[in-house]
Amino acid sequence: MDLTYVQKIAIYALPVIFAITVHEAAHGFAARFFGDMTADRAGRITLNPLKHIDPIGTILLPALTLLVGGILFGWAKPVPVDFSRLRNPKRDMLWVAAAGPASNFVMALFWALMIKLSVTAPNVYSEPMALMGQAGVMINVVLMVLNLLPLPPLDGGRIAVSLLPNQLAYQYAQIERYGFIILIVLLATGVLGQVMEPFIEATIRIIEFIF
Repeated sequence: MDLTYVQKIAIYALPVIFAITVHEAAHGFAARFFGDMTADRAGRITLNPLKHIDPIGTILLPALTLLVGGILFGWAKPVPVDFSRLRNPKRDMLWVAAAGPASNFVMALFWALMIKLSVTAPNVYSEPMALMGQAGVMINVVLMVLNLLPLPPLDGGRIAVSLLPNQLAYQYAQIERYGFIILIVLLATGVLGQVMEPFIEATIRIIEFIF
């Protein structure tokens, strides 16, 4: 089915907003669990999208990538985490970082369930449910895979820093100041899509196997 741009926005809006919102809230929840109350005090451990939306990263950029095609790309306002306040900063950094991508995998499963349930829904709801479910699966899988790339300041980069020996971890963490620029270059040159594609396909196959 060929959708108009307005129809695409209607279908993708909810999955995009909640994929990014739950991802950030998960970081804050994990940080609080491991001893850092920074996000909690800032009111960022919430599912209220308004607390997490970045006008450019959450709205404008996804809308543009949806228009021109390619990988749906975007971000939210990062949840503030003071890793030094974690009970075991280097070890617990891994769990705080992993909480975001893990939440996206859970949400991908939720949207896959919506696709499955859509066949039992009345005709007027069946197709919109299925299309929104497909969008939700893809958005969350892409966000999960993107954030697991071992590039600081992405979650995968923080996981790598947590696992590396101290001296190497310190040196690797210095990449963070250039991380966003590297990410944009990889996106603009198409390398990012080539790297992510096999992992996206593998994750979707796992979800299909579960359902």
